[in-house]
Amino acid sequence: MSAPTAPKLVGQGIDRVDGRAKVTGAARYTAEIPMPNAAYGVLVGAEIGNGTLSSIDTDAALRAGAVAVYTHQNLPRVATVPVLPSAFGHSAPGQTFFPMQDTTIHYFGQPIAVVVADTFEVAQHAATLIEATYTAQPPMVRLDDGRDRQYLPDSIFAGLVPAAQSRGDFATAAAEAAHSVDATYHFAANHHNPIECSATAAMWDGDSVLVYDSTQGIVASQLTIAAYLGISPSRVRVVADYVGGGFGGKAMMWPHVTLAPLVARELARPVRIILNREQMFYGTGLREEQEQRITLVSDTDGRCTGLRHHKLSVTSPFDDWAELSLEVAGKAYAIANWEGRYQLVKGNTMTPTFMRGPGEASGMVALECSLDELAEQLGADPVELRLRNHAAVDPESGNRWTSDGYAECLRHAAERFGWGARNPVPGSHTDGNWLIGWGVGTAGYPVYEPGQPQRAHARLRSDGSLVVQAGTQEFGTGVATIASQVAGDAMGVPFDRVRVEIGSTDFPNIAAAVGSTGAAIVSSAVHIAGTQLLAQLVSIATADEGSPLHGRTSAEIEGVDGTLRLVSDPSIGETYSAVLQRNQLSDIETTGSWLPTPDPEAHGKLSFGAQFAEVAVDPELGLIRVRRLVGAFAPGRVLNAKLARSQVLGGMNWGLSQALMEGSLPDIRDGRWANSSLLEYLLPVNADAPAVDISFVEFEDSVLNPLGVKGLGELGMVGTAAAIINAVHHATGRRMREIPLRIEHLL
Repeated sequence: MSAPTAPKLVGQGIDRVDGRAKVTGAARYTAEIPMPNAAYGVLVGAEIGNGTLSSIDTDAALRAGAVAVYTHQNLPRVATVPVLPSAFGHSAPGQTFFPMQDTTIHYFGQPIAVVVADTFEVAQHAATLIEATYTAQPPMVRLDDGRDRQYLPDSIFAGLVPAAQSRGDFATAAAEAAHSVDATYHFAANHHNPIECSATAAMWDGDSVLVYDSTQGIVASQLTIAAYLGISPSRVRVVADYVGGGFGGKAMMWPHVTLAPLVARELARPVRIILNREQMFYGTGLREEQEQRITLVSDTDGRCTGLRHHKLSVTSPFDDWAELSLEVAGKAYAIANWEGRYQLVKGNTMTPTFMRGPGEASGMVALECSLDELAEQLGADPVELRLRNHAAVDPESGNRWTSDGYAECLRHAAERFGWGARNPVPGSHTDGNWLIGWGVGTAGYPVYEPGQPQRAHARLRSDGSLVVQAGTQEFGTGVATIASQVAGDAMGVPFDRVRVEIGSTDFPNIAAAVGSTGAAIVSSAVHIAGTQLLAQLVSIATADEGSPLHGRTSAEIEGVDGTLRLVSDPSIGETYSAVLQRNQLSDIETTGSWLPTPDPEAHGKLSFGAQFAEVAVDPELGLIRVRRLVGAFAPGRVLNAKLARSQVLGGMNWGLSQALMEGSLPDIRDGRWANSSLLEYLLPVNADAPAVDISFVEFEDSVLNPLGVKGLGELGMVGTAAAIINAVHHATGRRMREIPLRIEHLL
């Protein structure tokens, strides 16, 4: 006898469980959470980019209604400045510098005071009355101004990555090459602009503090605050009900996150600090200004034999930090001889940080545009040249990928785009006065794995409902929805009978959701918790003489739609509720824990994708319009088709923004950002958004984690900008290496 098997929840495009709360306004963000007797803190930033704070006068602010003003003169010193994270899940300060501990000014906008008042409006007004004088020095804010001070550090990225890397012998490969491309690309600095500006609120109860934070990692916030304050993490509870976008800007803990509990402790009163839009340009890191020089060489057949990839970028005065632009570019193709180097210039800026597609979004632009140039030299089709150089194994180790899909993505997207109809001659496609160009760029992103166990708690209640708890947060990716799908499948419970609770460090710890790790770490922990709980229920039933499953083995039993039943005869079984109620159990529970197991084969670990772009260029006005984008991606298992498409859609539109719009412009006089508002920092709007065609090419990955999830959030952005820039060349015949492309580049 057989019965229909319930369809798997994982993979379905199920609507977000938090969707209604967000569209109706019921979702509460950090700045909106009620706190009795709360005061409001407003940061005051330095008006110079380099020098010393000579004096600061707070009297006018106090007369205007401020209840307190904290400066370097009266703010308590932090217990320690924790180092940058050695792995995701540890404390995560944004930089190894904490403001208001002395009078040194390192960058424009550096906090010099916190003004606290009973209302936000009074605090904002009082903050404008702070009078400060400075002894100023000329700031260094542009890469060009610091070239004579560039240096090669031992390592970057918190000491995790050597600044100089190589394999093979690039010099020999270059000397013997038949073809070469030598190109230098300049990337403007970029800043995060999520819909919700960063905010932190803190309320003490004795020696413990409750912190509401807009963060991508509640556990990381907890550990960082505890380290700064010199208290046990058990004394810090962090809650994030909803987060209005992060994109890397809320992955690290910036000064305001600790200033809120620090000031609240001094004032003995709840305090909420909210950054305004301009302060987001000075308070949450940035993607640094950078220059990348690529030398790509090949043999007569167009097989790439060597790649030299050097990066020069601006970092802060106190950290050797650069986004990892060379790592995927150094592995994306089967190139035996590779040399990578990160060189830095100390500037008067915050420490750079993660931004969507960190590293790869810039590094792959340089590589993919250089590949296009090589294809033109060879008279080869750009897609065919990429396939010719496909890395079937990890070029660094020679080991197999955990799963591949690169070639399949490239071929599939090319077919959907109609690439076969492309005339390779630049300017040969027209539409009236518009020049039409087609371009391709491919994507890769590392699969990062946590160094600590990822945990989730699952409780089956006697009414057959399932409650899952995990110390993660919802910042726009739909994590509660995918966790509900994973839990439902693991436990055999219908989707509408699963409730996922997240957003509090009271729940089992999950690392910060950065670098496309969120889906993998949450789903793995939840899956294990669900399967363990199902096994516990089965053991109760098989030991119960009153159960129709008594004496059976676990291998004979499956859980489907809230019912335990025999695999061989689904008519024999009983509901979960019946098992618990007969055994007088109100619930059963377990905590699942997942940590990647050692990989004896040491597989290569990358996700892959390919993007194609069609642009229209007005040669007289220099206007560029992206008409359509096509992408195909191989991210391992897709947990929710609808949410996955949404992630990629956002990423590909951000790639458009990177290629054509986003750039932060420094003012060399005082070190400020000249366009620190949404009026002047350009971002695409609906009128700029093209038609987007997205496909997924799923390959089973049995190495990485229980569900074979590789990650997707960053991948959709990587490759898009390169496809657009290559399309502009196809339309105009001009190679442009200043990013973002601007009208003046085309005139």
